Amino acid sequence: MTPTAAKPVLSLRGIRKVFPGVVALDGVDLDLHAGEVHVLLGENGAGKSTLMKVISGAITLDAGEIRIDGQPVRIASPRHAQSLGIGIIYQELNLVPHLTAGENIFLGREPGLGAGVIDQRALVRAAQQQLDDLGVAIDARTTVERLSVAQQQMVEVAKALSLEARVLIMDEPTSALTQQEIAELFATIGRLKARGVAVVYISHRMEELFAVGDRVTVLRDGRHVGTRMIRETTMDELVRLMVGRALSEKFPKQRVPAGAEVLRVERLERHGLLHDISFSLRRSEVVGLAGLMGSGRTELARALFGADRIDGGRIFVHGRERRIDSPRSAIDLGLGFLTEDRKSQGLVLVQSVQENLTLPSVGRFSRLGFMRRRDEAQAAAKRIAELRIKTPGPHQRVMHLSGGNQQKVVLGKWLTTEAEIFIFDEPTRGIDVGAKVEIYQLMNQLVARGAAVLMISSELPEILGMSDRILVMRAGRIAGEFNAADATPEKILAAALGRN
Repeated sequence: MTPTAAKPVLSLRGIRKVFPGVVALDGVDLDLHAGEVHVLLGENGAGKSTLMKVISGAITLDAGEIRIDGQPVRIASPRHAQSLGIGIIYQELNLVPHLTAGENIFLGREPGLGAGVIDQRALVRAAQQQLDDLGVAIDARTTVERLSVAQQQMVEVAKALSLEARVLIMDEPTSALTQQEIAELFATIGRLKARGVAVVYISHRMEELFAVGDRVTVLRDGRHVGTRMIRETTMDELVRLMVGRALSEKFPKQRVPAGAEVLRVERLERHGLLHDISFSLRRSEVVGLAGLMGSGRTELARALFGADRIDGGRIFVHGRERRIDSPRSAIDLGLGFLTEDRKSQGLVLVQSVQENLTLPSVGRFSRLGFMRRRDEAQAAAKRIAELRIKTPGPHQRVMHLSGGNQQKVVLGKWLTTEAEIFIFDEPTRGIDVGAKVEIYQLMNQLVARGAAVLMISSELPEILGMSDRILVMRAGRIAGEFNAADATPEKILAAALGRN
């Protein structure tokens, strides 16, 4: 039976949600069927997260109708959604690290012996049964902080299924997983389908959609623009639906002649993590930094920016040896660092777009301890216009922006410092294909004006498409270096695996 041949488990009609200055959802329709994986696609800001929050009871709709098994419902809260069989696993997992897997699965619903005493044996037995039913090798007595990210996701799945979830929403479930862990997740999703669970799958990795999905719905600007059977569509068609145009080139790299050396690293050491690292970076150059997870790429970026100490080696900036022992000293030398996790390390989510854009440069906008608000506002307005940040205004809290626009704010704050050397750690992680192209174009603009970029990425096509030179790390060392013209996926992977 095809997914559309039976009555939907969950049906949405004409869903509308308006926030101050923004129409987030405008008449969205969606049907979810038992035993299918329904992919939800759209650029950042298209309305995916808002729609999922409506379904999961985190926010209430302004207009429209929700039906479960054909019966109209008004989902009033997350707890109400859970009681209706709706579970959600957010990209930022919602577990208590110091509790065991079993305690997390039944948190707030622990079996008791009476008088407020928890029946630990019953809890472990029931939690282990949930995990075993998923086909995952996790001991329910293991504390969550000792589990990998992939295993923690499985605990979240088990938690949702313990609530008898019939609809399970997965938001960017593979963003921090290895290829092997992704394969294991897909196997678990297959078992969920076999049990009749309807899975909503949100991801910006479009190649995954064809491996795991049955149907796909595309949102654009808060509207439903199309639903397709996965086997009857193509990536090009989905991109056109998402952005309203064809993207003729995924990686619009503009080659610029490299200039003078701006950064040189000689025999950098950090005990146990970085070993004998040497390389250089020149003006108008993008150097890609590739390698498998755990190879030391982020550790190198943090050491260069002064976030972590170095135990040996020398760093030269514009030909002069410098001691970078803190992020402030790095900023003063003209370095900017787009961190891998923009939400916890790159932004102050409760502050405004303007405050985030000027945060590292606050000294430029203050005098005698008082902020020159007019100058700060002018600088922020310039960056908002230059980077085309979609926001109702400069005083909008950053937490309410889409992922792509949050990434632009992070970039904008370093532009405000007048940085000349940029370290990009996974610059397009978790943003859609259209926003990725905008980030690439911004990189082109940076190198055209003479900036230098060190770009860390786990996406080989991105490394190959946007780099002038490529460094490959393995076990905390530089394992290979390639000019862009000579690099291939096979050569990079061979260096990353130590098979040169």
